[in-house]
Amino acid sequence: MVTWNVNSIRARLERVVGWFDTHQPDIALLQETKCHDEQFEELAAEFRCRGYETAHHGVDHRNGVALVSRVAMTEVRSGFTGRNRPPYDEPRLLAATCGGIRFSSVYVPNGRELNDPHYLFKLVWLERLRAELDPTRPMICAGDFNVAPTDSDIYDPVRWRRRTHASPPERAAVSALCDLGLRDVTREHRPGPGFYTWWSYRPGQFEANRGLRIDLAFCSDPVADLVSSVWVDREERAGERPSDHAPLVLDIDR
Repeated sequence: MVTWNVNSIRARLERVVGWFDTHQPDIALLQETKCHDEQFEELAAEFRCRGYETAHHGVDHRNGVALVSRVAMTEVRSGFTGRNRPPYDEPRLLAATCGGIRFSSVYVPNGRELNDPHYLFKLVWLERLRAELDPTRPMICAGDFNVAPTDSDIYDPVRWRRRTHASPPERAAVSALCDLGLRDVTREHRPGPGFYTWWSYRPGQFEANRGLRIDLAFCSDPVADLVSSVWVDREERAGERPSDHAPLVLDIDR
């Protein structure tokens, strides 16, 4: 399984399907597709001809989440349950059941600045996400969380101490997912520092590994016990016109 913020599927379709051809993932959770459903449907032929089903939730050129699966998808649901008034109706959450596992592709709001209203929106959004998840069933909730859970997940924790992505309330909101009984499987398999999923486009940042671990995967116990390895494909952050995120891959033995 892979989760990947592609930073525009239309701009990077060739890279994405090339990665699929090389690595043959069974399930892919994509974020920041930056297109509406009709546009994604035009691109979905590239996945269907490779044996995948697709589901997408997008309404404009911002945000957008997708699921791409070789396993039949059921119980497909976009957004939160209940009423979704702006801004909580943004396309940031898409879930489906594949092979008995509930997958949720998540694109958490950025938060912008600590004094910006978008920051509070981010915290409430994470609280609503927590209410959506059922750790008693086999499940994986993964995607771009825009939160580095600990100082070990940041190349320079001091520099980020008073910024979004590393503030105590954001970290507490992510930690609350573990309080539900979910497990941060990346941290279990990659306990040391320097393991990042995002690097700024500024020159030299990627080459110096000045990154953040903000793409996360939370699994319920029955699934976490089956994860044999977790890795990031750094090659996809290099080269021509990459996303600023690299794919986060979970190898699952079933």
